[in-house]
Amino acid sequence: MAINIPIWPGSSSFFPGDTPYGFYDYDADFQYEAEAVANWCAKRLGYPIVDVELQDINFYTCLEEAVTEYANQVNTFNIRDNLVNLQGASTASNLTQKNVRPNFGGIISITQEYGAEVGVGGSYSVYTGSIVTAQGKQTYDLTDTGSVSFEAGTPGITGIEIRRMFHEQPPAIVRYFDPFIGTGLGSQQMMEQFGWGNLSPSISFVMMPAYQDVLRLQAIEFNDYIRRSSYSFDIVNNKLRLFPIPTFPMTVHFQYIIKNERSNPLRDSDGISDYSNIPYNNMDYCKINDTGRQWIRKYTLALAKEMLGWVRSKYGTIPFPNAEITTNGAELLSAAQAEKDALILEIKEILDGLSRQSQLERKQAEATALQQQITMIPLRIYVG
Repeated sequence: MAINIPIWPGSSSFFPGDTPYGFYDYDADFQYEAEAVANWCAKRLGYPIVDVELQDINFYTCLEEAVTEYANQVNTFNIRDNLVNLQGASTASNLTQKNVRPNFGGIISITQEYGAEVGVGGSYSVYTGSIVTAQGKQTYDLTDTGSVSFEAGTPGITGIEIRRMFHEQPPAIVRYFDPFIGTGLGSQQMMEQFGWGNLSPSISFVMMPAYQDVLRLQAIEFNDYIRRSSYSFDIVNNKLRLFPIPTFPMTVHFQYIIKNERSNPLRDSDGISDYSNIPYNNMDYCKINDTGRQWIRKYTLALAKEMLGWVRSKYGTIPFPNAEITTNGAELLSAAQAEKDALILEIKEILDGLSRQSQLERKQAEATALQQQITMIPLRIYVG
């Protein structure tokens, strides 16, 4: 039985639908490239000296795969380089071949968690509760719903963390007369000596340096801390102790958070989260530069060589009268795999060298070298 193997006819005409997926079939640049690359690959594989057991659609398939592989390598690099700047952004916009500006969004989202712990912003709510004290009673049970109240919809003492008790001395500034309106004993005596004591404070004021106000506020606060019973509290096993002991009934307010809200890792879960949903898509072939297209051509040739190797491996020997021909399928497969690996390694090294970190390091080295070069320039000596 004769073996009828389709071979390359010498030319081809590309039409949309000739590739398996049709990613680039309607791109005019791709349509032209498909025919040119098919002709180039066939000649690189030995045509017309030897027959090439491939058809035009095989070359078109290899070209489509090569373009997709190129886009995959570039997009994967961009995802790695830009992920911290894109987390939380919308997934609706196509980021392929778009300039992504560095920003502090990802870093700020991390620092918000630290800020929440020290009471300056954050990503979870702070609620307010209160406790009614009794005269002469120092210790209170926070699980006692009769005297302790929490915001509606939040759990009781179980599952919360109290952040702040509003049980403290009045701020020092409320016990300090403002020198700008001429009040205070020292200021009043000074105005009396100048004959201004009988004038309204609104029109008679004495300008004082700001550091004097700061020193006086500190003096008031140190006096409260050292000479008086400082307002404070502690909480042990849901038992609240107030210092000093309340001398009259009052309501003490406090702030608390819900622990489950703080430990919830899915806050702001909409938008870009990781490698899987960053909107990098297949590239427009017409927007790929000549450098990229040359890599694609080489990868297409390696894929075509691999495909031809598989075809020829199926027919290891072809019988002829009184002889037989041994095909080179194994050699083609080995060479194709080596070329593919080398091309993948090449583009990865190129992309790594173009990362934002590599560019900054290169700029730093350039600036250092330039500075050293400048120091070698002789200084001019002025002769009068």
